Formats: sequence, structure tokens, C-alpha cells
Amino acid sequence: MLLSSFSFALVNLMVKILADRKDAFPDIQNYPEFELVFFRCVVSLVICFAIIRRKKIPFFGMNKKWLLIRGIAGSIGLTLFFYTLTNLPMAIATIIQYSSPIFTVILAIYLNKQKVKPVQWLFFLVAMSGIAVIGLSKIENAPIDPFWIIVGLTSAVFSGIAYNAIIKCTPTDEAITVVMYFPLVAAPITLVLLLTTGYVVPQGIEWLLLLLIGILTQIAQITMTRAFNSDSAAKITPIKYIGAIYAVAIGFFIFDETLSLYAILGIILVLLGVLLNTFFKRLKVTN
Repeated sequence: MLLSSFSFALVNLMVKILADRKDAFPDIQNYPEFELVFFRCVVSLVICFAIIRRKKIPFFGMNKKWLLIRGIAGSIGLTLFFYTLTNLPMAIATIIQYSSPIFTVILAIYLNKQKVKPVQWLFFLVAMSGIAVIGLSKIENAPIDPFWIIVGLTSAVFSGIAYNAIIKCTPTDEAITVVMYFPLVAAPITLVLLLTTGYVVPQGIEWLLLLLIGILTQIAQITMTRAFNSDSAAKITPIKYIGAIYAVAIGFFIFDETLSLYAILGIILVLLGVLLNTFFKRLKVTN
């Protein structure tokens, strides 16, 4: 899980470098977010195709309805997350995305008939209050644009839909098929958007950065899956959120991003709410 969190942090770093609008890296071209999603999808699709062919499993899977929903929701969620990475400090964009487990549970009430205890709503309120506190913070002495907070929360909601779709597909489809449906759906959509809105031709080291976004994402997903399969979620999940520390460090040392007291307090509240809900769910299962 440490390797997975670090790999995701590196992916976010490269996305922010390539989509940076403040010219922190003047020698690197600024890429539209759709193009970054496209390159990520192409690399992931090639890897998934090779694995599916080697395993000789049905390419389009069994539960096509929920596989398609997983692909669409994942595509929207990731694209919106890339936009928040571009327009918010890295730590804040990352922590808002970390609220997705809250929406996963809330949506599961309706999509997967999951029961929620009253105390869990308290944990959800703690996490959402953290988002509200983050909204009170400032970036370079200017208030955070609430629009990007809403975009980040929308990204987390669509991630929650994607996670519920994965739950629906788990009994019927291989994990690699579920993973593959995201790039399968997103690649053609982002390609059309690029052809209609314009694209940037990669130069030099930018090819390497784009390739690494896809490869590191695949490494992050595989290592995270292995981590959850090797031990209880109660032990593994808290390690996932060390990614928040990576995000703060990368933002501070590479992009010269400083967080206000409100932002730090908000990050703590979001992590507290999400982790309390995780521990409660595992305790409930154990008992």
C-alpha cells in the first residue's frame, strides 16, 4: 500500500507538471486535461489487453451494464480530478478526492442495499465539515474559488459510483476486466474531445512523463489490490491515506504551495471522518 500510495502521488505530480498553468516548469508544454486522460488510458488499455489475452478471458466481460457504468463514472471522476489538480493546491485536490469513500457508502445504500448505522452519519458530517473548512482557506492570499471545491466533490461522487459498480461486477468478472473498462470507455471519448478542441504534440521528455502516468497508475492499482488481498482492510486502508503527506510534501517542495491553518484543519477533519468510518465498518464485520 505504501508503494501504491507513492505511485499515485507520482502520477498526480506528473499531471500537475504537464497541466500547470503557472509555468512552474517553463520548458514543459501545458497539456489539456483531456489529453492527459487519453494518454493514461491508452497505456492502461494496452497493458490490460495483454493481460486479458494471456488469461484467455472474455474481453467484454459478463456484467456489461455495470462494467459500462464503471467506465463512464470512472472517466468523469478522473477527468474532473485532473482539473482540480490543475486549479487547486495538490494537497487540497487530493484530500477532496479522498472523500470518495463517504459517497461510496451513501450511494451503496441505494445501489447495493448497504445499511448505515447512525454513528456513520456523524463520521460523514466530520469529513464534509473538513471540506467546508478547506473552502475557508486561501491560496496566495486569495480565497479558494468554491467552484473548484464543487468540481472536486463531483469527482469524488463519480468515484463513489464507480466503486459501487465494481462491487456489482466483482462476483461476475475478473478484476482486470473491471480495470480495463475505464480506459475502454474513456479513450475514445477523450480522443474525440482532443480532435474537436485541439491537442498538444508531445516533445522530448514529455513523452516519458505521459508514458509514466499510465505505467505508474497500473502499478498503483495492482499493488493496492494485492495489499487488500493480503490483509484486513482495517490495517491496510489507513496506509492509503499517507498519500496526503506525499501531496503536502510535493506541493510544498516542488510547487511552492503553502497551506493555511484552515486548510490543514480541513485536511485533518476529512481524514478523521473517512478513517473513523473505515474502522467502524471493519469493527462491525468482526463482531
